[in-house]
Amino acid sequence: MTKTVKRGALIVLEGCDRSGKSTQCTKLVERLNSLKIPAKKISFPDRTTSIGSIIDKYLSREIDLPDRAIHLLFSANRWELEPEIRKQIQSGVTLIVDRYSYSGIVFTSAKKCVDLGWCCAPENGLPKPDLVLFLKLSLEEMSKRGGFGNERYENIDFQNEVGKTFDKLTDDFIQINASKDISTLTNNILEIVLKTIDNISCKPLKELNFNEIKVKQSNMY
Repeated sequence: MTKTVKRGALIVLEGCDRSGKSTQCTKLVERLNSLKIPAKKISFPDRTTSIGSIIDKYLSREIDLPDRAIHLLFSANRWELEPEIRKQIQSGVTLIVDRYSYSGIVFTSAKKCVDLGWCCAPENGLPKPDLVLFLKLSLEEMSKRGGFGNERYENIDFQNEVGKTFDKLTDDFIQINASKDISTLTNNILEIVLKTIDNISCKPLKELNFNEIKVKQSNMY
């Protein structure tokens, strides 16, 4: 009799720049693997792909692209990895994702060049996270962290707009105080992630559908 493999979880860490997402994703994968829970890290944008290399040049200010074009490239970068995401999760691997569709949506929307609905549309159909953790950090603390300002979007005014736009999408997020020390933060996140892994193993992986958000936003104007 063939043994059924329990699926892995899709866990996303979101937040403004320099909130500690990359560090916590790495720490989380290490802790899960130490507990014999198969886990891997994915980062968006994935700069190793063909599309990702263009995004990397854009973010490092080597090239300029129209706002709509770069938004669609960010989305395409996620779709590049969509088959692998599904494959890994169905094989029992928990994926820890550093940024996902939500970042893509809010960063473009914060530019005020297109409406939120347009930003959401290309993300519909991607695998839906089982858990989204939002690392909350003040603008003052963010600006003091190493490397802040190295990339295109790392300035206080724009990050302030990004934070406001994230607030429109965070109904289902669990907010985490990112100002805590690294070890304490990792322990807090791990506790939440372990509960999520236990709860979803027999449930199907869902797909993103931002239609309800579009309705919510249209009612605000």
